[in-house]
Amino acid sequence: YTFETFVTGPSNQLAAAAAQSVADNPGSSYNPLFVFGRVGLGKTHLIQAIGNRVRSRVPDARVLYQTTEQFVNDVIQGIRFERMDDVRDRYRACDVLIIDDIQFIAGKEACQAEFFHTFNALHGAKKQVVVTSDKLPHEIKDLEERIKSRFQWGLIVDLQPPELETRVAIVNKKADTDGIELPDDVAMFIAQSVRSNVRELEGCLIRVSAFASLTHQPISVELARSVRKDVLPQKSQLTCDAIVKLVCRHFDVKVQDLKSTKR
Repeated sequence: YTFETFVTGPSNQLAAAAAQSVADNPGSSYNPLFVFGRVGLGKTHLIQAIGNRVRSRVPDARVLYQTTEQFVNDVIQGIRFERMDDVRDRYRACDVLIIDDIQFIAGKEACQAEFFHTFNALHGAKKQVVVTSDKLPHEIKDLEERIKSRFQWGLIVDLQPPELETRVAIVNKKADTDGIELPDDVAMFIAQSVRSNVRELEGCLIRVSAFASLTHQPISVELARSVRKDVLPQKSQLTCDAIVKLVCRHFDVKVQDLKSTKR
């Protein structure tokens, strides 16, 4: 996970530029850096690239990357075995703290309190804090307002689904990295068939390459279409009822309320 292997396009250009700026000058600009976007768009790649760049520039820098699940488990174990001082020392002694999927801290009061004080300690010491989420701060339910306000201090950047040209570049980059000889028309086909998820895009390339290798066939559009057909979801007829149910589920309202006079 480095900036050199991260494919940049219009959909992620701002986030990539901000991440590189943070990596080159941790604690001095964009602190905290809050990166949000849907699953599979490269958030983890980008924030780990920050850590790797910092370590390459300053080998003795203390960089800590943790998922929120790991952070929550550390707090729970610290409380259980009365070792919270050790937990605090570990998190507050780092130069760069990177927490992935911070939305999972919502509803966990003790963990939120610990994160809040850790954040204040690091920010006050000019240490860098980087977090990711699949939602904007104000969209995370059961997250304390004081934490939301801290996220507003820095820079909030998002990763959007990549456009076609970026998807083609991602497929070609992955093929080069893995030593796959990929024809241009196959790269275009894969990029056109997978539109929203980088992880799925790379997975499709791996499946095509594996199938070609195992069956001793050359990689072609026909082969890619055959492999892709096996994993594509079957299209269903879209109805008004289906749209209504989806809208109600997304906005957490009842169907009868949506259809009532108070809608």
